[in-house]
Amino acid sequence: MNKFKFFHPVEVRYGDLDPQGHVNNAKHLTFFEQARIAYMIELGLFTKDQSFMEIGVILADIHIAYLAPVYFGEHIKVGVHAAKLGNKSMTWLQNIVDAKTGKELARGEVVMVTYDYREARTINIPHEWREKIKAFEDQT
Repeated sequence: MNKFKFFHPVEVRYGDLDPQGHVNNAKHLTFFEQARIAYMIELGLFTKDQSFMEIGVILADIHIAYLAPVYFGEHIKVGVHAAKLGNKSMTWLQNIVDAKTGKELARGEVVMVTYDYREARTINIPHEWREKIKAFEDQT
C-alpha cells in the first residue's frame, strides 16, 4: 500500500540545475521542505500568513537516497507522509516522483522537532497537530 496520501507539485527551474544538467542534490532538500510546508498548510497546522517564527518546527535530521536524476522541465511531485509522532519529534517519509510515470526519483526520512522559537526550546507536539495528522494519515 502506498504510504503517501499527500503530494505537492514542484516546478523544476533552470536555476535548480548543476553543471551536469540535472537538479543539484541540495535542491532536493528545498523540494522536501516546500512539500512539508504545503502539507502543514493543507492540514491547517498553520496558515500562509503566519510568521515563520510561529511554525514551531525545526529540522533535526535528514537522510536522502538519490535514485535517479531529475531534469529541467520534468514534471515532479513530492510526497509527504508523517510516519511517526513522538512526544516532541515527528518522523516524515518523503519522496520525489515523476508525476507522469510515478517512478520514484528520490526518497528520504526527515525528523522535525516541535520548537518554541521565542523560548528557544523544544516543546511537545501540540495536541491539535497530533490529532489532525493522525486523522489525515489514518493512524490510531
